[in-house]
Amino acid sequence: MATSNYSAQIGENYQETETYTTTDSNGNTVVRTRTVTKTEYRHLSGQHTCYVMDVLVTGSRVVPNPELEAIEPFDYRMMRRFTPAVISGWIAEEPSMALHECYQLARQETMDKLGKELADFMPGDSHQGLTFNTVLDRETTELIYVPIWVLAVRHDPQKPPFRVLINGQTGKIYGKAPLSWIKITLVILLVILLIATPFVLNSLFDKPKPKPEPPAQTPAALTAPAPTPSPTVTTPTGPGTVTTPPKPTTTTKGTTTAPKPTATTPKPTTTTTKTGTKK
Repeated sequence: MATSNYSAQIGENYQETETYTTTDSNGNTVVRTRTVTKTEYRHLSGQHTCYVMDVLVTGSRVVPNPELEAIEPFDYRMMRRFTPAVISGWIAEEPSMALHECYQLARQETMDKLGKELADFMPGDSHQGLTFNTVLDRETTELIYVPIWVLAVRHDPQKPPFRVLINGQTGKIYGKAPLSWIKITLVILLVILLIATPFVLNSLFDKPKPKPEPPAQTPAALTAPAPTPSPTVTTPTGPGTVTTPPKPTTTTKGTTTAPKPTATTPKPTTTTTKTGTKK
């Protein structure tokens, strides 16, 4: 049982409208309003009591506690009272850590759990400055064996082996693979090269074909030859001469029509001679 006396600053959010001055797109100074969220803090202290169940810590110097935490949890409902027949035929390690060392690990892990639980227990919208003092009662310890598969691979004779831990109940895996930044860089460059190659080849061999230009719509005759004026045909017939002007030339787009020949037909002229006797 964990009894904690805590103290914290609890934040509660509220909104208010404030006025501010700014410049619009035309460079004019305008006054506008906006809604802002502010936080008001108040002091809160109290007491929190809870049970802390099943804190598992390592009792082996070969398996550090962080690695054991990485493959938890284990199903404690499957525990059986220990007898030598339970581990017959299997390699089992006897405890290599003292009881007080395991006790310190368990207390530290318990305090970490209580800190997270108290943080979730805090009311309000936020909190800050959380402190607590915890007293643990009714503590008991039990020594148990948990099934763990250990795989050790030595990839370099000059370096410690690479180890993988596997939870024997759930199959959860944990291990830190050795990293070679040179190999990682080469792999990244290779991936970038494979991605960029199609684009480079496409830009080199698949150049865009020039679009065919539409035929220029040039007039049949931008400067049509000036029409040759037909001479005026005059037929001398005396006083009754008739002059026919030339027919104007008709020009269409791209076509020049020459004037048709004009025929001049003289009008019949009648001459009357009077005769008389001069006295």
